[in-house]
Amino acid sequence: MSNGLTKIGGALSWLGTLSLWSAGVGLVVMTAIVAWQVFCRYVLNDSPSWTEPGAVMLMSWFIFLGAAVGVRENYHLGFDVLLYVVPKSGKKWLRMISDVVALAFGAGMIWYGGQLVALTWNTTLPSLQISGGWSYVPLVAGGVLISLFALERIVLRLAGEPIDDLLDEMPPAEVAAELDTANVKA
Repeated sequence: MSNGLTKIGGALSWLGTLSLWSAGVGLVVMTAIVAWQVFCRYVLNDSPSWTEPGAVMLMSWFIFLGAAVGVRENYHLGFDVLLYVVPKSGKKWLRMISDVVALAFGAGMIWYGGQLVALTWNTTLPSLQISGGWSYVPLVAGGVLISLFALERIVLRLAGEPIDDLLDEMPPAEVAAELDTANVKA
């Protein structure tokens, strides 16, 4: 791999790890907010108005960050059924098509999410006292990351990097499940 690709790959790896940790922290904070809301509602009989929209906004962030990491780690939707019946050279192209679709989907998230941000930026979320556009910023951020991570996979594959070799060595899901069950029984 060229030095430039190595540096970019390292930066994207760091970005993926940061996204994953941010999503995890967001999940924990959202859980705490919901717990606080339940406590306030049922114990104090006075539920804060900001907890539900705040939790939903955090949920948007960790869902889109997690989805982007899924693209980078190749856990996104793909042509898995076909991968077990086509030759190795065909698998490469099916995975390439899958990554191109993910890239296009990420670009759509950026485009349409950006339009939603622009349309709602001048509104105010009353309970949070912030712009309504912030509700859609996670959509745009997730789209940027999904596009970056899908593009990285496409570029590495075109550069001849063996990013699919490990996947080609893995057994089909049914065989893997049988192997896992056999290990549990032993």
